[in-house]
Amino acid sequence: MVVSIRLISALLLCWLGFTQADPLRTALVIGNESYTVAPLKNPVNDARLVSAVLKSLGFQVLLLENASLTQIQAASREWLLASKDAQVRFLYFAGHGVQIKGRNYLLPVEIRTLYPPDAIPNNAADLSTLIDRLSLFEDGVNLVVLDACRKIPGIRGQTQPLSGFAAMPSPKGTLVAYSTAPGAVAQDGQDTNNSVYTRNLIQLMKTPGLPVEDLFKLVRVAVVQETKRAQIPWESSSLMGEFCFKQTANNACGNYMAGGLIKPSSVTLAK
Repeated sequence: MVVSIRLISALLLCWLGFTQADPLRTALVIGNESYTVAPLKNPVNDARLVSAVLKSLGFQVLLLENASLTQIQAASREWLLASKDAQVRFLYFAGHGVQIKGRNYLLPVEIRTLYPPDAIPNNAADLSTLIDRLSLFEDGVNLVVLDACRKIPGIRGQTQPLSGFAAMPSPKGTLVAYSTAPGAVAQDGQDTNNSVYTRNLIQLMKTPGLPVEDLFKLVRVAVVQETKRAQIPWESSSLMGEFCFKQTANNACGNYMAGGLIKPSSVTLAK
């Protein structure tokens, strides 16, 4: 279901009404698959799964499915406005993403093959601009997760299919996680209901005490193993503190067990 701009505003007003007591965690989750060219199979399933897990972890979530450029831009503006006092801001996008002249773009569902590459910046959401706006917040943690970078065939004037994001630095307090390496292509998971990246991501998000930077390292290991090195996730991080999606029973972050690995909160060196 496509979310209207009016509904976006209504949902964000609800956020402001019932999140006063607890530290605010907000998320904008977008799953685009019904493209006019190169449709995908799993982004909506992926977005719904991420949304459900985030809600279980205390996030106030705005979910967009098969969103147009106008809807992505409107939701981004309202989300940023509602998130100025948030402790954690989380952006997730599953769908087509490309780089044009070193800048990264999230593609709305109405993008068409008739656009030459030079026209894409005016018809897609500029990821670099969105991350720059996140960097204006002085407090809190910003997390951007991009399960994108699928090949897009047949763009007019392009001899090779468009694919891959450009490497991009993260501003202070921000971590940007990509489902695959710069210029590479991510798998949509045609034989499953979710992409290999998102499936491993949400499992680890529920691990008590798992710091977010360790989480993405474990996601990378799992995806590399499952895809036989065909897909290698990567991250760019300028986080200043430690963050866990889920605390331990005693509200600790850094003492966890995940994937058979145990990391104690402190280590005593032998004398």
